[in-house]
Amino acid sequence: DDDIFSSAFCENSEKLINVHLFALAAKYYSLSSLGVCTPLEDVLEALKGDSEGATGIKPDEFMNNKKSHEVQVMSELVNSIANYCGIKQVIDIGSGKGYLSSFLSMQYNLKVYGIDSSSSNTNGAHERNKKLKKHWRAYQSRGRENLKSQSLEKTNDRPVKSEINCKTINEELLNTSSLQNQDQVIIQDLVPSYVSTEMAIPETNTETEADLVTGTQSHETKLSEEVLAVLNVLPADAVEDFSSSHCNCRELCEEEKVLKKMTSLKTKARKSSESNLYFPLTSCITAETELSDIITDLEDCMLVGLHTCGDLAANTLRIFTAKPEIKAVCSVGCCYHLLSEQFESQEECHDQVWGFPMCQYLKDKGWCCGRNARMSACLALERVAVGQMLPTESLFYRAVLQVIIEEIYGVTKSDRHVGKTFSKSSSFIDYVRRSLKKLELDDSKLPDSCIMDYYEKYKYRMNELEAFNMLKVVLAPCIEVLILLDRLCYLKEQENIAWSGLVKLFDPVKSPRCYAVIALKNQSCS
Repeated sequence: DDDIFSSAFCENSEKLINVHLFALAAKYYSLSSLGVCTPLEDVLEALKGDSEGATGIKPDEFMNNKKSHEVQVMSELVNSIANYCGIKQVIDIGSGKGYLSSFLSMQYNLKVYGIDSSSSNTNGAHERNKKLKKHWRAYQSRGRENLKSQSLEKTNDRPVKSEINCKTINEELLNTSSLQNQDQVIIQDLVPSYVSTEMAIPETNTETEADLVTGTQSHETKLSEEVLAVLNVLPADAVEDFSSSHCNCRELCEEEKVLKKMTSLKTKARKSSESNLYFPLTSCITAETELSDIITDLEDCMLVGLHTCGDLAANTLRIFTAKPEIKAVCSVGCCYHLLSEQFESQEECHDQVWGFPMCQYLKDKGWCCGRNARMSACLALERVAVGQMLPTESLFYRAVLQVIIEEIYGVTKSDRHVGKTFSKSSSFIDYVRRSLKKLELDDSKLPDSCIMDYYEKYKYRMNELEAFNMLKVVLAPCIEVLILLDRLCYLKEQENIAWSGLVKLFDPVKSPRCYAVIALKNQSCS
């Protein structure tokens, strides 16, 4: 196969002469073709225990479609691994604004510590929790209105013996029973099974009233299940007390006692579940990080990372292998262009911990990708394949700008970045001037006519640039394979790993960085 694919290039000039063969070779060496990945369904089946799937809020209510897809899929897998290993503590490395962390905590009742180096991200995580509380209040209010409406409709549909009697009963149901029924179901769900929750609504003396209560409770129970779907997954401190102030009419003394008892039980239930909250923490994680210095109540746990950037993905695996209390890891990396490479520079740094390569096999060979290759690995072939084309014009702007700053200003390297200037620019001239200011270069010596001369000089090569970038996109999966297999081989080299593998978690069109590196330690490891 190698001999066949090598004919894609000219033997003498080493130029590409067969694009079709080049594309076939790239596909052949992609993860999807190599057969080294373990299907997600197989992993979930192997981890499956006696626990039932959780029901609760949908993540798309609080996240965009991409993030919702990632969080929903990954949280199910993480929960399955945690159950299999018998652990309740999860540490989310590079947690960002806490999308995965908060969902794991609320949906699966896991104790999650989210660690991020950015304090603004940690603050953002706190803000999201506030929004969840607001959502619950709105949901609760809407639920009470629906209960009132449903109770009225049910009453109007049933034959009654006495209009006055029915009206009295209906008022009592609206003002007390629906609230009690919600609290009753909520307490039964929140309070441990050994706590008695037998708090039935006081019996009535007429058959008509009893029938009406039964009929209405069926509607209330149905809606209460909806209410519980949210309540079950919200943090304990996100739920407000149901109190007598929510009722707008007369209540019997006995009913007030029942409500007080419910409130007391709810408070106890809340305290018992406070350990299952999400805790955002701010700290920079390196390969040498001692998690016990950050988390005081560190116990047997697992590490997770959803799109950990650059070296952080590699360091997550190193921490996992080094710390006996960490029983499993599930890491999805990204930003390959930010990886540090041991053999990219000629300078020797013996104390440096590198992002690539990790495994001894590639270290012995002195393997190096280089920044251009790592940049290519970040491209999204699947998105391009479904018509989401590369931003050719912005790439062209950036390429011509590079020529300008080299020829006019003599700058070949800078620590500053242009960033997302293209989207804010009205023209190429505007783009160049905005970019020069960001790079702290004097644009006054560069007239508009000179800028446009550069544009016109290279405009005819725009198609050439597009073709070149399409070749980079085709090659992207091959470079990603090298980085991911390096991480997998590193885990395979460790003696305390029971199982490790690569798993395709996400739809690559929705989330291009879709592969997770997963590992579980031997049960005897401690």
